[in-house]
Amino acid sequence: MEKDILKNGYIHDYISGLQVKASPEEVEAVQVYSKILVEDYHYPKDNIQTHPQFRVKASPSDTSYKYPVDIVVFKTPKKKRGEEYIIVECKKKTREDGISQLKDYLKFSEAELGVWYNGESTHYIRKYITEGHILFDESIINIPQYLQRLEDIGLFKRADLKSTHNLKAKFISIRNYLAGNAVGTTRDEELARQIINIILCKLYDEKFTKPDDIVSFRAGINESAKEVAQRIKD
Repeated sequence: MEKDILKNGYIHDYISGLQVKASPEEVEAVQVYSKILVEDYHYPKDNIQTHPQFRVKASPSDTSYKYPVDIVVFKTPKKKRGEEYIIVECKKKTREDGISQLKDYLKFSEAELGVWYNGESTHYIRKYITEGHILFDESIINIPQYLQRLEDIGLFKRADLKSTHNLKAKFISIRNYLAGNAVGTTRDEELARQIINIILCKLYDEKFTKPDDIVSFRAGINESAKEVAQRIKD
């Protein structure tokens, strides 16, 4: 077999193995989140499409599929149109736009869940249909693990916990969320103290929760922020 010699300015796509241009969006977001889906959420590579890109319509009346999607997770390895489950819209680190674009992709596909990711921040969207109208829930806090239900988000036994492959990215995401939502401070020193508090709670939970018990350090899809906060504070 002829050796796949990497062209200058290209990288190998984590999912397909194809050579793709090493754009900032590709390097900082598409490849990073592809790995997160496989190594942290345990979705099989066979269920994911990155390159060649899956395409969606721009409107219901369109007869062709023109708009390329960065990452699509399908319900089965067949990756058939109509079996989309999660759509991921990726941007480079300096970009904050794309949420409305992700909603359009969700409208014109069968996907139920959307993720916006720029290498440092993550935003989740759930699509649902009520009385013929497409609505979006932007309060969801995560996507399910492979074979997990949306309702089961956060319901982990201590023995089920797995180490992340990229802890630095998690810390950056937490820091950015706090910087955007914290009231009264934007100083990194204070944000760092809050992150340390969170880490200590996480360590305590992992040390003292029995392997077959549900962890206390969690946030469920249907829980209020007050419920989660009170459990963590306890």
